[in-house]
Amino acid sequence: MNVSPSPAASHVPGTDAFINAEGSAGLQAARLYLCTDARRDRGDFEQFVDAAFAGGVDIIQLRDKSIEAAEELELLALLKEAAVRHGRLWAVNDRADIAVLSGAPVFHIGQKDLPLNAARTLLNGNAAIGLSSHSPEQVDAALAAAAGPAALDYFCVGPLWATPTKPGRAAVGLDLVKYAAAAAGRQEESDGGVPWFAIGGIDHGNVEQVVEAGASRIVVVRAITEADEPAAAAASLLAALDAARP
Repeated sequence: MNVSPSPAASHVPGTDAFINAEGSAGLQAARLYLCTDARRDRGDFEQFVDAAFAGGVDIIQLRDKSIEAAEELELLALLKEAAVRHGRLWAVNDRADIAVLSGAPVFHIGQKDLPLNAARTLLNGNAAIGLSSHSPEQVDAALAAAAGPAALDYFCVGPLWATPTKPGRAAVGLDLVKYAAAAAGRQEESDGGVPWFAIGGIDHGNVEQVVEAGASRIVVVRAITEADEPAAAAASLLAALDAARP
């Protein structure tokens, strides 16, 4: 299958010296963000991430709390190779030390993880930083952080639907997407805005609802990780995003 390259492709240099501004530029163009575990059950991590990038995924984050640091670094080296080959972005979750050692261009934190200012200090400006948000107050705080000295690079809104990847976390529903779209729109009118992604239970069956609520970027997990053909699944999600645009 011939798949057109993502608009984010031209923004990613193939070096370890990834400057924050370049990461932010790639994030502005990104629409499809994938979180995956180490795929120990299938043993196909390298082939899987390559196929996902080939299908049009803009960013892949390795998120697997069950693996040790050494294994994570080994997998991130494979992820980096695939990302550079396809001209895409890749991300580390939670561990700033792993992000620094691996040279990750994107680093993601949750509300109870390393504080943004501390993460920025440890990463020394060498990675774009994203933050999870689960309420209107947290969306407002993320937008304020994007405009502040710590310069948050992106944020995520969710989980929209209950998902086994975040057990015990209540779904926030589409109303929070509508709130984020309105709030981010107001900021964009004043200072250019910050990219944000909807996350949590998004798949081919509900992506249209997510776009109608105001999102233009999505994070997915099972919609691609459980697909028999990851490249085709990614391509069809991008097509659905395009089709749902007003």
